[in-house]
Amino acid sequence: MEKEKKVENIEDLRNDLLRIYTDLRSGKIGLREAKEQANVSGKIIASAKLQLEYNNFTKSASRIEFLEIKPSENEKAQNQSETNL
Repeated sequence: MEKEKKVENIEDLRNDLLRIYTDLRSGKIGLREAKEQANVSGKIIASAKLQLEYNNFTKSASRIEFLEIKPSENEKAQNQSETNL
């Protein structure tokens, strides 16, 4: 059994949902399992949305780590080269 990768941000969650969709279409997982995983994912997304709404309501600029996407190595290199111009 392969070890599951931890979902650390919204991009990981999206990729996980795409994997679930692919697994469902290929028959690797059943409809019930796909529904359960999608349900949990929806709750995670709803929680992040609630945090965004709360920040908006309170005029807070608090960062929501789960929604932060770390730049890839290519993006880092590109940003560095643009900074050096």
